[in-house]
Amino acid sequence: MIKSNIVSKECADNKDDGITTEQLVQSPDAWNGTPYERYPAGRPQLTVMRMTIPAHTSLPLHTHPMPNAAYILSGQLTLEEYETGKTQIFKAGEAFNEAVGDIHRGYTTEDPVVVIVTYAGVKGMPLSETLSNGSLKD
Repeated sequence: MIKSNIVSKECADNKDDGITTEQLVQSPDAWNGTPYERYPAGRPQLTVMRMTIPAHTSLPLHTHPMPNAAYILSGQLTLEEYETGKTQIFKAGEAFNEAVGDIHRGYTTEDPVVVIVTYAGVKGMPLSETLSNGSLKD
């Protein structure tokens, strides 16, 4: 029988074996305070992506139709919410939850960023949807 848990709670609680755990993020809300309402209907499909974004790069305005969480491996990423202009900077070693349905973008400054993103969607659902104009209002 194959267990689906790589590290069980019992194993993680046993400090004598050298295994440590650190909760990186847990919240019913996204980074901007938007609450999560529900997971998408359908058979779950998890997707884990490693993204490398060059320095001085702005991602297009987009939304996510599903909850997702990200972890910054290196560099820093600024998230910007379209409606309010609210921004927040996430640096290497930090994790955050992205909003479902809120228009936003991410951008880098002097250094590239490497981020791991985990999406909790359903088969056939796009991970993000880019806006046609792709830029923020002036």
